[in-house]
Amino acid sequence: MADSDYAIFLNGSYGVGKSSTLDHIGDLLFRTEQPFSLMDVDWFHRSWPVADFDLGNKIIEAENMAFAWNNYQRVGPRRLVISGVISDPVIHDRYRTALGLEIRPVRLVASPETTERRLHGRYSASQDDALTWHLERHLELTRQLAEADLDEVVIDTDALPPHAVAEQVLSHFGLLPAGWKNDRT
Repeated sequence: MADSDYAIFLNGSYGVGKSSTLDHIGDLLFRTEQPFSLMDVDWFHRSWPVADFDLGNKIIEAENMAFAWNNYQRVGPRRLVISGVISDPVIHDRYRTALGLEIRPVRLVASPETTERRLHGRYSASQDDALTWHLERHLELTRQLAEADLDEVVIDTDALPPHAVAEQVLSHFGLLPAGWKNDRT
């Protein structure tokens, strides 16, 4: 059974590989028969218009995540792995309180060139506004995350495919079996 006293939080700016790594972490936990639940924070606040009392949908986001986590736990103990952004201690505390778990962030980083290439690959021509928004903000968010320094470890994703980043994350937490060798690389 998975020890569920903490959640792994893939932290980082836009385009560093959080969502791709999250997906590969799920694959690895499944292959090693470890119970898990995955959450991408973005899907818990994507709603419009936002409430007057909750600019940014942050309260709704935390409540939605808490509800989903409670549902997942009904099935049995499991490891929670989340991808998103924790740029200050208030956000960290909001997740900890909502989920009732210690939040252990791992920050993923990439060079501006890699990040911008990934962002360009993510959005279609019809999503130009979203691309522009992310391109204009990724450097500032990267700076904020570095200054906040809330993460246990920082992993540079420039030269690593998502499965290798996932292995590094799980290795950091001791969640890969002794002698683990990924035979699917």
